[in-house]
Amino acid sequence: MKIIYTQDAPSPIGPYSQGVLSGGVLYLSGQIPINPKTGDIVSGGIEAQTEAVIMNIGAVLRAAGLNFSNVVKTTCFLSSMDHFSTFNSIYEKYFISKPARSCVEAARLPQNVLVEIEVIAQA
Repeated sequence: MKIIYTQDAPSPIGPYSQGVLSGGVLYLSGQIPINPKTGDIVSGGIEAQTEAVIMNIGAVLRAAGLNFSNVVKTTCFLSSMDHFSTFNSIYEKYFISKPARSCVEAARLPQNVLVEIEVIAQA
């Protein structure tokens, strides 16, 4: 098992890792729209927050020597399913390999963000 960490993604805000590589599979913790340089939540609505989350995911994938084409499963949490179509329009630009996915509305996400995404990728 190898812990994956990069300064190009937000530091964990709890007792967990950005990612863990085990048995050729990378498990990424849920990423929220935190700017890794400032530690601030990205403002600007669902579009800006989704882009920020995906940039954070990309940084952790790169730290493990992977990219978005290695992603086999995502779990997406939205604060409101009213954001679903806007979220999808951004998501599909990056996850072009169309990994398996779950997408649910969550009553409340960490720091009251609008979106969180966790990823499983094949090394």
